[in-house]
Amino acid sequence: MKKYWFIILPFFLFFGCTPKISSFYAADEDIQKIPKERGTYKSPCYDPLNYAPDTAHLEHTPMKYINLNLHYILPDELPEGFSEEKATKMIRSMYFGAQEALMKNSPSLLPKGNDIPALPIRHRYVLKGRENDPNDDGIYFHYDSECCYSVKKGKNSTLYKRDMFEMYGIQKDTVLNIFLTSHHPDSLKSKTYGAFLSGVALKNFIKMMWNFEKEDLKPWEAAGTFNHEVGHIYGLVHAWGYNDGCDDTPKHSLEIKSNNIMDYNSPQRAWTPCQIGKSQMRMATITSAARKFLVENWCKLNLSKSITITDSIEWKGHKDLEGNLLIKEGGVLKVWCRTSIPPKGKIVIEPGGKLVVGPHAKIHQSCGQKWKGIEIIKKGKQKGEVIIIGEGKIEDVMGGGSLN
Repeated sequence: MKKYWFIILPFFLFFGCTPKISSFYAADEDIQKIPKERGTYKSPCYDPLNYAPDTAHLEHTPMKYINLNLHYILPDELPEGFSEEKATKMIRSMYFGAQEALMKNSPSLLPKGNDIPALPIRHRYVLKGRENDPNDDGIYFHYDSECCYSVKKGKNSTLYKRDMFEMYGIQKDTVLNIFLTSHHPDSLKSKTYGAFLSGVALKNFIKMMWNFEKEDLKPWEAAGTFNHEVGHIYGLVHAWGYNDGCDDTPKHSLEIKSNNIMDYNSPQRAWTPCQIGKSQMRMATITSAARKFLVENWCKLNLSKSITITDSIEWKGHKDLEGNLLIKEGGVLKVWCRTSIPPKGKIVIEPGGKLVVGPHAKIHQSCGQKWKGIEIIKKGKQKGEVIIIGEGKIEDVMGGGSLN
């Protein structure tokens, strides 16, 4: 009997000493609240560089997708040999050329000898037709001699006219409409007019101007102008001649060779960290008019997009997460700005993990729905921690509404 006792005793000793693991959703009493010290916390939420992607944690900047459609505006009398089928292929090539240009950022040529990193560009396009029409591919043809031409300059300029958008815009509130127009035949007769590929962004739609009816535009030739104008929609301004709000885009004349996306040049392939951050900041700002064109992937829980924090991380820009958030043992996440958790999503904090919500921050649900809340894992006497500084907020939690 004694030998059986020596076999069984270690078993009871091992399992008897194993700390019990349990979990619960945090309530107000589970949160440590620290008063804000005057003058010690300045909001970092409006610095574009805080939105530049961290290459060590690229998943912390989820890819954004811009809904857009393309309109071909033509005269009533079609050019000889024109076919919608052939034109559609050209338009699609231009679209995919612009898309491809976003997939590989180029090192900046200016200033000379710089070491500016070519960070990943974290947005793409979606060609969006009307949902109630399965045959709608997001490419449209309109025949209207009254508004099919664009005049860039001079007393008869139509550059800023909105007639084509008002007449032919589709899904204006949720899709960025892009119109392909031709230079006026009278303008083409002038040697000083400059009938080259160009564009203009008018807050909620874009015009691109060229002789599109020739149907010989190469996709890579249009990619720069395409992405340049979309850049304007998302807060970017020209990088030459004056201060564009980015220290990594030095002022220069148009005569100096540049490859920046917001310059007037042939390559237009380089995005600086500030420019990427600036566009991401515009996309993440709830009050931004251009945010409505984004695919709202943050409005549906996608567990494959969950984020795990294992070390010390600070989020100094607004974020819209698409999956759950897990803070592991030893992980510390400091949230300084607005952070949205997807509907029915949750934050899980393991023992030895910590979440800090800064005084300018709130954790909420940006689609007007509810999320599950903060699940705290407890192991013995050790458990995950939640700290709120000053006026930090936790809102839109199922069953409670807010924790703060």
